[in-house]
Amino acid sequence: MTPDHDHLPGAGGRTPIGELVRAHRLAAGLTQVDLAQRAGVGVRTVRDLERGRSHRPQRTTAELIAGALGLTGPARTGFLASARGQALVGPTGRDTARLPHRPVVGAVLRDLDLPGTPMALPPAVALIGRERELTELAGLLTGDSSPPVLSLVGLAGVGKTALALAVAHAVADAHPGGVAGVLVGAGSDGNDVLAAACAVLGAARLAELAARLRGRPALLLVDAVERAPDPVAEVLHLLVSAVPTLRVMVTGRHPVGLPGELVRPVAPLEVPPADVVDPDGLARWPAAALFTARLTRVRPEPPGPDELPALTALVRRLDGLPLAIELMAARGRILDLPELLDRYGDRVLDLAGPELGGRGWEAAPSGRTAEPARTAVAVTLREAVATSYRLLDDGEQAALRRLSVFANRWSVELAEELLADEVDRDPAAVVDPVPLLDRLVELGLLSVGGAGPLRFRLLDAVREYAIEQAAGRGELTAMRRRHAVVITRLVTRTTPDLVGARQPTAARRLDEATGDIGAALAHAAGDDPVTALRLAARLTRWWRMRGRDVSGRQWLRRLLADPRTADADPVLRAWALLGVARLAAEHGAAAQELPAARAALAVLAGRADVAGELAARTVLGTLLVATGGYDEAAEQAQAVLTLATRHGRTRDMAVAQHHLTWHEIRLGDLPAARRRLAAVDRLAAQCGEPRLRLLARADLAEVARLEGRHGDAVEQGRRVVAALVGVGDPGHRRRVLGTVGLALARSGRVDEAAEVLAELRCDGRPGPSGARPGMEAGTVAGRPAGGGPVRAEEGVCALIEGTVAQQRGDRELAAEWFAVAVAAGEAGQDRRDVVEALVGLAASSGSAEVRERLAEVCRRGGIRLLPDEERLLA
Repeated sequence: MTPDHDHLPGAGGRTPIGELVRAHRLAAGLTQVDLAQRAGVGVRTVRDLERGRSHRPQRTTAELIAGALGLTGPARTGFLASARGQALVGPTGRDTARLPHRPVVGAVLRDLDLPGTPMALPPAVALIGRERELTELAGLLTGDSSPPVLSLVGLAGVGKTALALAVAHAVADAHPGGVAGVLVGAGSDGNDVLAAACAVLGAARLAELAARLRGRPALLLVDAVERAPDPVAEVLHLLVSAVPTLRVMVTGRHPVGLPGELVRPVAPLEVPPADVVDPDGLARWPAAALFTARLTRVRPEPPGPDELPALTALVRRLDGLPLAIELMAARGRILDLPELLDRYGDRVLDLAGPELGGRGWEAAPSGRTAEPARTAVAVTLREAVATSYRLLDDGEQAALRRLSVFANRWSVELAEELLADEVDRDPAAVVDPVPLLDRLVELGLLSVGGAGPLRFRLLDAVREYAIEQAAGRGELTAMRRRHAVVITRLVTRTTPDLVGARQPTAARRLDEATGDIGAALAHAAGDDPVTALRLAARLTRWWRMRGRDVSGRQWLRRLLADPRTADADPVLRAWALLGVARLAAEHGAAAQELPAARAALAVLAGRADVAGELAARTVLGTLLVATGGYDEAAEQAQAVLTLATRHGRTRDMAVAQHHLTWHEIRLGDLPAARRRLAAVDRLAAQCGEPRLRLLARADLAEVARLEGRHGDAVEQGRRVVAALVGVGDPGHRRRVLGTVGLALARSGRVDEAAEVLAELRCDGRPGPSGARPGMEAGTVAGRPAGGGPVRAEEGVCALIEGTVAQQRGDRELAAEWFAVAVAAGEAGQDRRDVVEALVGLAASSGSAEVRERLAEVCRRGGIRLLPDEERLLA
């Protein structure tokens, strides 16, 4: 066949050089305009070549086009030969110029002497944190039942292209027919996509592809399918139907929608918890590791210790989105990490970088420099999210905006409540959110993590974009009001389980919803204070369990004082007053809230609210103990026991017995205290209340200590301390630690007592958890600092220190520590602690004045000294 014959126009009027130009252009992901601009020729020149109107371009024009296409080696030689009307034949006898592929640095090329198609892909980049996905996807493509089309979908910048390239390289050996890729260009039609797909696999047209593969498996990577979704879908359907051994892997913002397509959303990288700020810990989290790796490209030194908290905060703020991490790290050339967080922490949507589709195809081929910066298009994360947002229909967009009001993770049930139309004329109609959530996951807008119900979460960038859209439509206030109602319902459903066997699960669920609870409370306090009061009144027990008694009490007092809640349901206000009183008892403010407890009792008892009356009497008794009203406190506990027994309320019976135990100890009747605690344990077991059983066992350890059975006290106390960690009751846990520490000190086990002191002073709370000036954390026999007020929580540490000094025979040091314990006890709520400290001070100092003070405290509190205490004073 002569060269002239070779260059006659083919099907559709195209010539071989025209087909080559078009195939190479499409393989490079270029439009005709792009190619003309890169080559410095007219668009008409490119158009005429592709349409067959020109079949012998000038040599200079051909060289410019070859350079713009990045052709090198045999591909360039064959292209130029075809432009001159020559056919360049390779070792296999095939026309080398008719094998258009895009050679890039590191492209996988097979020997042309072997059967099959040359393979061409950009080089794989080193991935961080994608090992599991890489293994899974490679297994899917090499297994016996591999899907015809595997789609990697997700938000722009999540790393779909990088992962797809790594997978394609990993499975190359399992596809002897060839591995190649196509980057879809904007505005491509079906013919463009089909021609490019065939060309990169070494065929001029679809009819030749099956024959060329000869039944051998081949893999085609099609990147950025969202640029031409319908044409891509049509072409892929044709390809997998015509060539059964061809497997296709695609990347895009959404699935292609073909029969048999397997969709795998690509999630952002895992981010570290907020409290991980050490280098070794951060290195184990992919998002932090990627940030650190990219930061080293722009500055020589790794993040310093002062920067690590900001690093954690940044990658969490960026939600592990790889492109956002890279863009942020690039700014580390100028700013340190705290400055980055301060400057961009609230502006992640404004982070800008090169056009986000097809990243990974831009690597320059060997012997060619990268394209000038003028060809890159700056795109912000906002625009990237907007592209995916526009893939949703109007109803889906509206739902996404409403879901953006959730601050953290949420459940299907919460989404259903939030999306329900309060004014729906058909109250039986239910909006099933599952298809919507599936759609959002499919588009990479929604992440799913964890095994519990609260496992759905919008990516931060998506959430912020949706909030922007909602604000622009004037929807935010109504959305946040609805959110507050939904969260209040969640809390109302959950808090009853904070007592009983389901307490750990209920507490954990509220912990997971902390961000949404705070957001709902803050918004409702200004917009709907009655809903806020209803929410806060339900949170009292959880606040107390989590050591948030001060802030919780402040919220309740603020809402009760709001004039807009003055006409709220009196029962609701009574429960809120009861919450204020209950929380006040936790931090030495009992005297201030006695009137609140009495007012709540009057309302709840007057309404014949048995549960409310029992709760009110219980809280009132606690406050009375703290303020010295011991006899009335005992009367209230006895009234609770009587009322609970009458109504068969087992748990309240156990609580009353537990409170009466303290009065037995106050009167020095330790055998009676043990009998009551046995009743508490039995009743708590009957009603399935593990926490109450633990508290009873904690008190048994304290009784053992007071009886002088220090070994038993240590053993029992340590078991309770370990169990309370899971329950999450910091106040009682510290109290039991004090029991263990005092028993150890009294029995002369000084080193172990020092370990308990260290734990008391380092458990994250004020008082015993933080050593006062002059105290050595984790040691004993140091001297207390002089001057300044003494916190109630310091009392138990001072008692332990004084007891150790007393055991060592250092009466002067013991007296100093016992004096601190006395001052701390007077600021607290348990006068039994004051008595124990005064006994130690009197025994150490021999002061008659201290003995008189001890006698007065015992007289006013109705407290009887125990036998061990009387022996110390003898």
